[in-house]
Amino acid sequence: MIAHTYYDEDPRVRREAEALVAAGRPVHVIGLRRPGDERAGVLEGVYVRRIDVQRHQGAGVGTYLREYLAFLVRSGWAAARAHRRERFGLVQVHTVPDFLVFAALPLRMAGVPVLLDLHEAMPDFFRARFVGAANPITHRLLLLQERVSVGLATAAVTVNEAVEDRLVARGIPHDKLSIIRNSPSTSRFDPAGRPRRAFAADGTVRLVYTGALTPIYELDVLLEAMALVVERRTDLRLHLDVYGRGDSEQALRARAEELGLADAVAFHGRIPLADVPAVIAAADVGLAPTRLDGYTGLTLSTKVYEYAAMRK
Repeated sequence: MIAHTYYDEDPRVRREAEALVAAGRPVHVIGLRRPGDERAGVLEGVYVRRIDVQRHQGAGVGTYLREYLAFLVRSGWAAARAHRRERFGLVQVHTVPDFLVFAALPLRMAGVPVLLDLHEAMPDFFRARFVGAANPITHRLLLLQERVSVGLATAAVTVNEAVEDRLVARGIPHDKLSIIRNSPSTSRFDPAGRPRRAFAADGTVRLVYTGALTPIYELDVLLEAMALVVERRTDLRLHLDVYGRGDSEQALRARAEELGLADAVAFHGRIPLADVPAVIAAADVGLAPTRLDGYTGLTLSTKVYEYAAMRK
């Protein structure tokens, strides 16, 4: 697998890799490397090779493009070298970006099937994420790279029917597409393995959010709603635990202070995926506030599945 992600914290990539290992298939993953990460190692039976490219969350389009291209070249080289030893039977490339599939081009030319895993509808994602850079020309270029990328792959999968329908409407053959939803690992997200918390057992309604702190998610609206509840329901105590990182974090911290929620909201930063079930189990309600636009209308957050699995 080739994935522009920190493997240990990406639930979809891990779920698929670990499912293959459980089925008796050896899996190698090539992903990003944070400072201090090992260059290579084994996690839950999956061999992980980390490339010296880091994510620049919240950066501009130019920085992202340089980051994507650097990872494409380095991961492609690493995959080609590893193929000489391992003789891979399949290469699965996870997006975004869609054009990361070109990292698998040498193996595709050698006859190895390539599966493109489309986590997002990239043209719609770009339009929502980079409003200032979105224009008809960039949109057409993104549509072109989407078609070319899927065309290079042997087959493609995506996350739901909404994205599949959008791809088909853009000219992608329906018989080339399949759906694998963002379902969590039921062995990891198993409520039976966690203490059952009675609702508001300690007199406080405990809310939890686990995920990216970016403008796509309406955490700012959530904070304003909490402030209204605190003001109007003095008999009700609320507490929100936020687990994650992103370019909106400082603004959200400041907004919580402005609204007088400093004691009611705690920002904990990123935690390992293995710890996420425990923090969900300790809450009363799991939240996934999402700003509705042309991109998010196609998505259903992994968080929703995880909360449901933990009965929150």
